[in-house]
Amino acid sequence: DKLIQYYDNRPSQAAQVDLSQRKEQFSNAYVHAVASVAGFSMAKPEVDDDSIDLMLAQRGGGGTVRSPRLEMQLKCTHRNIINDGSLHYPLKIKNYNDLRMADVLVPRILLVLCVPDDIGNWIRHSEDDMLLRHCGYWTTLRGYPPTDNDETVTVEIPQTNQFTPDALSGIMARIGRGELP
Repeated sequence: DKLIQYYDNRPSQAAQVDLSQRKEQFSNAYVHAVASVAGFSMAKPEVDDDSIDLMLAQRGGGGTVRSPRLEMQLKCTHRNIINDGSLHYPLKIKNYNDLRMADVLVPRILLVLCVPDDIGNWIRHSEDDMLLRHCGYWTTLRGYPPTDNDETVTVEIPQTNQFTPDALSGIMARIGRGELP
């Protein structure tokens, strides 16, 4: 709580950072933590012109595809978008079209990280543990149909698709076998 109070109560550069930048950095940290525990490396493209925020890689691997790779688009929201066992996320058309393409070499997923409304509740820290709140959910949009929408498409992600170290290991194992995430 002291760390949170430190950042929220002082008029400093850290407190003035735009909320969208904080969400982006928190999403990167979340994926980095999950990938680290699962044993995968992470890279960030210098330019995000193809709706790819992060790339994950496995060294070697035991499937038919050596050194599988995964690309992902990250989104972070504090809105309550969970309804009837699914997240309902309004994704920009550009991102939707980039992620639904089936003719890409490296499989792509969308990851939506849900965080509490109050930024002071995103993280809890003590000498015994550090808790990142709430959870990230993933889906693949590969092969989704085109849309006539102009601005956004609401994408449904099953609430069971939590982005955890075990889930990421399963995704990479499928890619290593030449399957979809």
